[in-house]
Amino acid sequence: MLVTKIQQRLKRKRRIRARVSGTASRPRLSVYRSLRQVMAQLVDDHAGKTLAAATTKESKSKPNIAGGKKLGALIAKKAKDAGITSVVFDRNGYVYHGVVKAVADAAREGGLQF
Repeated sequence: MLVTKIQQRLKRKRRIRARVSGTASRPRLSVYRSLRQVMAQLVDDHAGKTLAAATTKESKSKPNIAGGKKLGALIAKKAKDAGITSVVFDRNGYVYHGVVKAVADAAREGGLQF
């Protein structure tokens, strides 16, 4: 049986989500990337609520590494405004490379602790 790249990513995502969970004091920073935009959101899994969210469209940038840096800085600013300093990073099954790494590094530079 042929397993597609999407199915492989979803399998990795399930393994990650089995271990990673966000709380109100330390939410989960989830990153999703598509061909048109990259999205990041802070999620409290116990309450089932999104505390803050940002996209590359909102930061008026493209879904590349430069856009990922802008997105990371924007989500860090929104997290500080919400009173959040520490997060758990959820790469959502993507390889920690390129845009995903740029978002994480920029969020760290913005003051978030992983």
